[in-house]
Amino acid sequence: MSWIAIALLGAAVVSIVNIFDKTVIYRYATSPLTLPLMIGIAQTTVGSISILVAGIPTTATVGSSLAALASGMFFGLSGITSQRVLFTQEVSRTIPVTQSSPIFAALLAMTFLDEPISLLQWGGIMATVTGSIMLSLRIRDVGTLFLHKSFYMLMLSAFFFGTANVVGKHALTDLPILYTHGMRMLALGLIFLMFALRSESWNDVRGYFANRSPALLFVGMNEFITANVGILLMLWALSLGPASLVTALFGTRALFVVLYSTGLAMIWKGSLGEQTSRGNIVVKIVSAALIVVGIGAIAI
Repeated sequence: MSWIAIALLGAAVVSIVNIFDKTVIYRYATSPLTLPLMIGIAQTTVGSISILVAGIPTTATVGSSLAALASGMFFGLSGITSQRVLFTQEVSRTIPVTQSSPIFAALLAMTFLDEPISLLQWGGIMATVTGSIMLSLRIRDVGTLFLHKSFYMLMLSAFFFGTANVVGKHALTDLPILYTHGMRMLALGLIFLMFALRSESWNDVRGYFANRSPALLFVGMNEFITANVGILLMLWALSLGPASLVTALFGTRALFVVLYSTGLAMIWKGSLGEQTSRGNIVVKIVSAALIVVGIGAIAI
């Protein structure tokens, strides 16, 4: 299978994770740290098991293993930053902005991995930035446009994600996919635990188990199955293709998220807290489409 098809499939799968995350946040969580704590517990477990199953490969070096851990650390910082914004913002306005990560991945890959970037791809970068800004704009009743404060946190999350992929590509030159995945998920899980292990989030999680909350089913399916399938697909694509282009194609999840979340909100009114007026839907679709067009140009 082509790395392009693998990256697109990974994007479609991970988009489901974003929708389930928002479902848990919107319907069950009382603290912005509750879901990150559950993710930390799950992915630390997944990472440890993956490393045990894979074993330490003969090709592993201290440098490549540290690169895999660093990739997971940046991945975790990206996730914890976007999760804090996702607690209060609509998923279809949050995830597409973080898909500006190809901008940073392309720049970093060009600098550290010697991956060339054409003029067309730079044009794609500008289109991606424009679409991201459109999704973060708010209109006051006086008609003044301004950037929502969450935009800057989401751009930081995008930088961390782009960095994670470039460092991950470096690790994959010496390491097999499953071992790299284990190291990344272990580091990601520890980052989430470090930020999210607080009394209020821990009490929330304990309450889920005591009351057999449906949130456990959502998070269990998400973190032990769906998220890992999507991330493994991304790593597979990353092992076969350039980091800048794989990150760009993986960014098509922006469109999947908008389609999934808007469709759910139109079927079940009030689902995920999404605004479903005609104007909002048009802005979301146009903005996400612009991001995807930009990403497509980057990938050519």
